[in-house]
Amino acid sequence: MTEALIRPADLDDAAALAVIGRQTFIDTFVTGFGIPYPEADLTAFLDASFNPEAIGRKLQEPGAAWWVAERDGELLAFANTGPNTLPHPDGRPGHAELRRLYVSKAAQGLGLGTKLLAVSLEWMEANTDGPLWIGVWSGNLKAQKLYAAYGFEKAGEYQYPVGSWMDDEFILRRD
Repeated sequence: MTEALIRPADLDDAAALAVIGRQTFIDTFVTGFGIPYPEADLTAFLDASFNPEAIGRKLQEPGAAWWVAERDGELLAFANTGPNTLPHPDGRPGHAELRRLYVSKAAQGLGLGTKLLAVSLEWMEANTDGPLWIGVWSGNLKAQKLYAAYGFEKAGEYQYPVGSWMDDEFILRRD
């Protein structure tokens, strides 16, 4: 088995990103954390967020950057950064936000999340002169601990819609 390669994502990755994003969301939040999303809300969210066309548009968004971890042609993980969208009074679109950091269940424990985080933070620091932002589910203590190790602190809270269901999220900030 070869080592995973981290590289920038491109439009050819849209379909695979949709598949891994959808499955990782289910594995993490539905199966892993047991969030009882109503089926209609979950389906609407997954269909809107993780389809090749939507991913393709997001890959081309001005100011956004994507990376994938790939091994033997298979995507194992990805990260996405872009202009800040978090609802914090100090947040500005010119600031950078880590929007998603997803590692497939099969790739857990390989260190890919940490490697993708490092690449993302380096890019974010080079592309903004403001603070860095991350939104994280309030119950994801493992992710919160990882982000704290990189200097992020809780700066607020908000609700993230999954269909009409609202997840309680924390806003993290690093100056």
